[in-house]
Amino acid sequence: MQFFIDTANVADIRKAEAMGIISGVTTNPTLIAREGRDFIEVVKEISGIVDGPISAEVISLEAEGMVREAKELFAKIGNPNLVIKIPMCSEGLKAVKELSAMGMHTNVTLIFSAAQALLAAAAGATYVSPFVGRLDDYGYCGIDLISEIADIFRTQQIDCKIIAASTRSPLHVIQAAQAGCDVATVPYKVLEAMTHHPLTDRGIQQFLSDWDSLSAN
Repeated sequence: MQFFIDTANVADIRKAEAMGIISGVTTNPTLIAREGRDFIEVVKEISGIVDGPISAEVISLEAEGMVREAKELFAKIGNPNLVIKIPMCSEGLKAVKELSAMGMHTNVTLIFSAAQALLAAAAGATYVSPFVGRLDDYGYCGIDLISEIADIFRTQQIDCKIIAASTRSPLHVIQAAQAGCDVATVPYKVLEAMTHHPLTDRGIQQFLSDWDSLSAN
């Protein structure tokens, strides 16, 4: 399973890239707005840090506008690794079909059912992004959805990658891997939390303490 970092914070992306663990980046309008910077400027900067898929989301609600935005993004950013993030809806499926025919990679986001994932894949999506944490918020099990989609894609031999989105803990990431997910897109704080374990931290402190005692002698 690959790891993408889910953020538009360039400092966090640099730290995650330096750890040698991320293969791509996902952004959305909320994450971009949180940084208070120009959208194109941020994605261009990210392109210079990560050599992998970078998802940038369109904001139009009609297929024509989505396709136009996608073309503009490629023209302005100039990164062949750019992935156009499209919301799951009828107009989004139309846009995915057209963009796929043009050779552009797409990531259909806001997936909350296996039926939606199946339709997105049929339209030609490169990735589908089920929202694990947000489903959990509404009393459903987001990881069960990952398993369901993975089973369908495997049975039907569908060439579309599953991104576990809205992951909020290391447990979400582990469960997504067990469920057969291709990618987990994870906030930096979750990636950082995954590097820790109480016994690891205690062991490091013990090694340092023992070394200090040895040095003192």
